[in-house]
Amino acid sequence: MTNKELASQILEHIGGEENITFLTHCATRIRLNLKDDNKADVKVLSRLEGIITAQNKSGQLQVVIGAKVNAVYEELEKMVKITDLDVEVDKKKTKRNPINAVIETVAGIFTPVLPALIGCGMLKSIHVILTQYGLLDPASGAAQVIAMGGDLIFYFMPFFLAISAAKKFRTSEMLSVCLAAAYMYPTILDAAKAVPAGQMGSIDFFGLPILLVKYSNTVFPIIMSVYVLSLIYKKIDKLIPEMVRVIFTPMIILLIMLPLQLIVLGPIGSYIGVGIAEGIELLFAKGGIFAAFLLGALRPVLVMFGLHYSIVPIQVQQLAELGNSVVYPSAIFSNLAQGGAAIGVFLISKNKKMKSIAGTSGFSGLLGITEPAMYGINLKYKKPFYAAMISAGIASAIFFMFGGTSIAMGMPGVFALGNIKANSFLVLVAAVLISVGLSIVLTMIMGIDEEIEETTNVEGNSKVEEKIALIGNDKILSPLKGQVNPLSEVSDKVFAQEVMGKGVAIEPLEGKVYAPFEGTVDAIFNTKHAIGLRSNSGVEVLIHVGIDTVNLEGKHFISHVKQGDKIKPNDLLVEFDIDAIKNEGYEVITPVIVTNHTIYNDFIVTGNKTVDKNDLLLEVK
Repeated sequence: MTNKELASQILEHIGGEENITFLTHCATRIRLNLKDDNKADVKVLSRLEGIITAQNKSGQLQVVIGAKVNAVYEELEKMVKITDLDVEVDKKKTKRNPINAVIETVAGIFTPVLPALIGCGMLKSIHVILTQYGLLDPASGAAQVIAMGGDLIFYFMPFFLAISAAKKFRTSEMLSVCLAAAYMYPTILDAAKAVPAGQMGSIDFFGLPILLVKYSNTVFPIIMSVYVLSLIYKKIDKLIPEMVRVIFTPMIILLIMLPLQLIVLGPIGSYIGVGIAEGIELLFAKGGIFAAFLLGALRPVLVMFGLHYSIVPIQVQQLAELGNSVVYPSAIFSNLAQGGAAIGVFLISKNKKMKSIAGTSGFSGLLGITEPAMYGINLKYKKPFYAAMISAGIASAIFFMFGGTSIAMGMPGVFALGNIKANSFLVLVAAVLISVGLSIVLTMIMGIDEEIEETTNVEGNSKVEEKIALIGNDKILSPLKGQVNPLSEVSDKVFAQEVMGKGVAIEPLEGKVYAPFEGTVDAIFNTKHAIGLRSNSGVEVLIHVGIDTVNLEGKHFISHVKQGDKIKPNDLLVEFDIDAIKNEGYEVITPVIVTNHTIYNDFIVTGNKTVDKNDLLLEVK
């Protein structure tokens, strides 16, 4: 399945473009806020090829894809246009839990910033390693440039957050950058630096004091400012005559926002950030290794619910205020443990396909991309997930007990180990070995219920009865009248190379698609060019009319069924105009594919070169 096709299917099964109010992505998943969550079919999304899993967490639909998430997101973004009107309608219709709303907002703002945050963090890690082990002179120009790269996002944090927050709150990006520039203006920063330690200076603004605060590393002041900007922008814009809006709207907004943020919002936001950073420090000081153990062990649970993004600003604030973070190391050890547990599955699994998936997922987990390992392997078998939680908790506790902390952020994996330090290098080595090695050992000791899990489908229902029903041959009748061709002759490589599954291709002589068995319509595109069917005995078949006919957007197609409909042989499913489609420049050759072919021992294709509707086409055993 191409990235474009996958994006189209995602859009189809979330209720269409009109159901989306916010769209973003992180390292492995597409994140969507929907007007109506009930329109999203999470079960169908989870079964789509190319998707690891889909879930609704904290008021947000998360579609976990993995390494190619950027490519799929880009295709999806081309198909979606979100207007301000959509957002207003969503606000009126949807009432979210306030806590979920805050978490969703934090995730929406920090997700686009993560690439820069990770990139700079990794440069900081490289700088530490090169200078600490004498590979580079700290006073050299090269060391200074690398150090500068590591500090960029932390020093200019308000600018990054201004753009991201403006997109989240649907307001002017350029005016938001102006607000960030006010926080970073030399008059404010230089004056703040000149204030003696422990004292607070101020600048007079018509009798009102502007407190001098160093805003270069702060998180909350700019987010609060952009939020207030989003509230007043539209109201002021409506009051100004259209003829002079371009001149007076920005001027009036800045006249209001600059003193408001420097006098009120900035200091309040700064105190909030300092309070949170010191509060977390106090929690670890009082809770000690117990707090570290809980954070390390429960980190994957936070990831499952999307709550880990609420920790990012805490980590950033700690680094800004204290120069280190006691929170971040747990993320590294948790990811390493998830990767280790998947490697444990690789070592004990008897299923060749599962061994391959577990090995690849385990390696990516060690690098910091844990969703394939966590969702595809560890949660599937459950015991490896628990093994990873235990190992990460112990590693985090031991690391903290010996003065462990982080000096920068990055992608939490092996390449970020230079960002953390303890009283002794041996402590770091021990924590890494525990997080990876112990998770492997515990997984091998606890084992995996491979036979049981392989009989469970996506919805969690037992497949035992289905397996019994599959003993013997299942017959798939021809859904079209036409000429039978090998799938390898199809011009689309996705079909020709059997990426989607095994089957045949039919050059149709009649523009009608009939049901090939008794079962259910699993999915049908809104473009009507493709339909997914499932027989009562469990055979899953995709009928794809033509090549690239998705571009016709339903033109020349008529659908007679909808998702969830029951079908029986000879039921008319779809009609299409062969000549009209060919005149548009598209092939009408139709792949008929068994998408779950891997669970069958035998696959028999009819020897006939031509077939009529309801002639025997395929048999699976």
